[in-house]
Amino acid sequence: MDIDAFSAVNGSKWSRLTYLAHKRRLTGEEADELLRLYQTVSAHLSLIRSVAPESALSSSLSAALAQARTRFTGARSNFMEDLARFFVIALPAAFYRIRWLTVWCGLFFLAVGGAYALWIGTSPEALRAVFGSDDNIRRYVEDDFIDYYSENPAASFAGAVWTNNAWISAQAVAFGITGFWVPMILFLNAQAVGAAAGVFVATGKLDIFFSYILPHGLMELTAVFIACAAGLRIFWAMVQPGPRTRLQAVAEEGRSLVTVALGLVLVLLVSGVVEAFVTPSPLPVWAKITIGAMVLAAYWVYALLLGGRAFRAGETGDLETNDAGYRGIAA
Repeated sequence: MDIDAFSAVNGSKWSRLTYLAHKRRLTGEEADELLRLYQTVSAHLSLIRSVAPESALSSSLSAALAQARTRFTGARSNFMEDLARFFVIALPAAFYRIRWLTVWCGLFFLAVGGAYALWIGTSPEALRAVFGSDDNIRRYVEDDFIDYYSENPAASFAGAVWTNNAWISAQAVAFGITGFWVPMILFLNAQAVGAAAGVFVATGKLDIFFSYILPHGLMELTAVFIACAAGLRIFWAMVQPGPRTRLQAVAEEGRSLVTVALGLVLVLLVSGVVEAFVTPSPLPVWAKITIGAMVLAAYWVYALLLGGRAFRAGETGDLETNDAGYRGIAA
């Protein structure tokens, strides 16, 4: 077959296919024409590949056919509908599924943190081993701990806190499958918070500690517990996949619960704003803690009401079938 002659005869059809495939809107007649041209040019491409499979003409026709195929088989969904589905169905369903595991992560954190606070707060030897001299202890309680929340501009501090906590949460979800990463994160954070609380216990100023940690910490720490719960759920899918294959179980849980990591970006943004603008503010302590409690309550209302409704409707937070792909090979 003479490629040049074949191109001269059929070039107008190829150009028309390319034009229609890239046109923003098609009429009914143009859509029918696009389908006919797709079938015709597919046959042309088969002939060309039998003669010159690696030619530039073959590549250009393949690209045109791929674009045309996308027009009538891969129409994109409405972006606003996808966004609404994510926030109203997928995200709350994912939060709801790990609600009890979130609570257990929080209880573990409180147990470890409380033990460290009691140990350091009641043992002068442990207190000095961790914080050193009496001057260091006094400076930490009276200056360093409090100044941490106001020594930088509020906007930049909020951004730094947000990105740091979002990174920790993403790690908890992504590396939760290892089985050890989540307990390590929970233990290290509980140890740090417990040690800080222990200093205030030892100096009789525990009220100051809670006045600075509770306004933002209620939601911030809960977000860490949520991320850890998601990571543990993915790990358990690998250990106990149930009727699914282990690969299917991990893939489904991973797709469902990576939604949690995305949602926590916004949750942690809110807690970061509270930490930067509310915690160091001159508001009364009760008002600051109330704001933090309201943020936490809003999360649980969102997760339990919207999430419970979505979960009972069969949602898990996973992608829809068309996006997730098939579970197995089908003839």
